[in-house]
Amino acid sequence: MAEKTGVMGSVIETVKTVVYALLIAGAFRTILFQPFWIPSGSMKDTLLIGDFLFVNKMAYGYSYASCPSILIPALNVDIGADDFCGMFKGSKDRLFGSDPERGDVVVFRHPVTGRDFIKRLIGLPGDQIQMKDGLLYINGAPVVVQDDGVFTETYAPQGPEQSMPACANAPVGPGADCIKERASETLPNGVTHDVLNIGNRGLDNTGIYTVPADNFFFMGDNRDNSTDSRVPQSLGGVGFVPREDIVGRADRVIFSSAGRSMLAFWTWRSDRFFKGIE
Repeated sequence: MAEKTGVMGSVIETVKTVVYALLIAGAFRTILFQPFWIPSGSMKDTLLIGDFLFVNKMAYGYSYASCPSILIPALNVDIGADDFCGMFKGSKDRLFGSDPERGDVVVFRHPVTGRDFIKRLIGLPGDQIQMKDGLLYINGAPVVVQDDGVFTETYAPQGPEQSMPACANAPVGPGADCIKERASETLPNGVTHDVLNIGNRGLDNTGIYTVPADNFFFMGDNRDNSTDSRVPQSLGGVGFVPREDIVGRADRVIFSSAGRSMLAFWTWRSDRFFKGIE
């Protein structure tokens, strides 16, 4: 009997340890940092497919979107932040909140699908945003842009989705250099970052977007390969993003995998360990 009690006691202690560990991990992810793996090329060359980073949730305070999302397609698991914290959805206020700054790289929940997106904040509430011939205008004034050479990558399948990069020098064959024009763009508050250009595309010329109160306007740095606020939600885009849908700020890449899985350590990019995000 004592032996059974001992075994049962050991099982109970193990279960308690696992439960405590899960609670601590859940609290860490909810309150402090959320892991994020870059699945697409919309933020090249600032972020590459396979970059792994932690999102700083403390940067802008907390809303329903700060609760974790769990997506495991192989197990048919799809639990969104609103499933955990839906009772807080609809509030314009954020606990310990502060607004993101123009130029920040921000993770937010797509206002329609609920999926986590990562883009650069371009427009603040009340701003007028427009693209003319591929040049960004903010409140009627063009941003400062300087040529910065080219961004070159191999034309080959990338990441778990095995997507092929778009190239300004297309068509190119497998294994050849895929080239995009690169420029340095300076926003009105002095934030400077790279943007890429593939060629003349539909979103290089837009109407004027007036950002509503309590909303923000986001764009990808890989301008010709980004579904962002330039495309309205009714057409499958991001549209304007409410303040409550912001998750946090991306500050630093922890490591980066050039392979199909972040666990394939032999494919990790040696030059991106703890790389700051600008």
